[in-house]
Amino acid sequence: MASSKEKETLQNAAGQLRLIKHFKAHSPDDQTAGWSNLWDTDSSNLWDRGMPSPALIDLIEERSNPLTEDGKRQKALVPGCGKGYDVVMLALHGFEVYGLEVSETGASVAREYARTELRNPQNYNFGSHFKENPEVGKGEVTILQGDFFKRDWEGGMQFDLIYDYTFLCALHPNMRRQWAGRMADLLAPGGQLVCLEFPLFKDPKMLGPPWGLKGVHWDLLAEGGDGLVSGDVGEDVKGEQKGAFERLLYLKPERSYANGKGTDMLSVWSKKST
Repeated sequence: MASSKEKETLQNAAGQLRLIKHFKAHSPDDQTAGWSNLWDTDSSNLWDRGMPSPALIDLIEERSNPLTEDGKRQKALVPGCGKGYDVVMLALHGFEVYGLEVSETGASVAREYARTELRNPQNYNFGSHFKENPEVGKGEVTILQGDFFKRDWEGGMQFDLIYDYTFLCALHPNMRRQWAGRMADLLAPGGQLVCLEFPLFKDPKMLGPPWGLKGVHWDLLAEGGDGLVSGDVGEDVKGEQKGAFERLLYLKPERSYANGKGTDMLSVWSKKST
């Protein structure tokens, strides 16, 4: 009889194969319709993790302040927010948070989750370093329906914190340069782009989603490349980086999702001053 871990591994593999087969039927220019269809057919279990990111929780509790120097809440964005786990967690830590979903069905699910979870938060929203501060309190949650690559949803907003976990790996590789450009547009001066780099165990040449991202973040953000790497490219941290971002932090998180197979890395980026 298979163990629970073996069953989970088999389920994850079956889900990935289903995603790959689903998106083979969609052109690189038709990814939005593909994700919307999965939401509309109640297939979010193919990517849903059931809880906020432990790695992000630990980073926020150990290193981040939800308030600006003048006492205002920092604005955070989670594109491709799914059911809204990370959105709500950030709000519970004091940020003003915007979640973005391309599907109206997905956005409705996230709004309902936020409504119930903010009222009665579960313990998985907090780590061992959490300290409740009455002066900070909860931030507000806004769930938006829109296409990340279009400009009809942000209303000119820029964000102090943007979090990406499974958004980049869900995109067709041909869209990676656009992803980096939009991140640069949306990140406020002095803001931070936080990436939980996943999957790093998967060969970037293999079909996705999820698409393997080993070496992709560095190529896109530090080198200013197109992100179409083989995974064998090293990081020349001492050389001249021509990208729009500089990496502030790069570490292996003590806690992350089991799906990362122990290979997830957490990177934090800021825009270079011009």
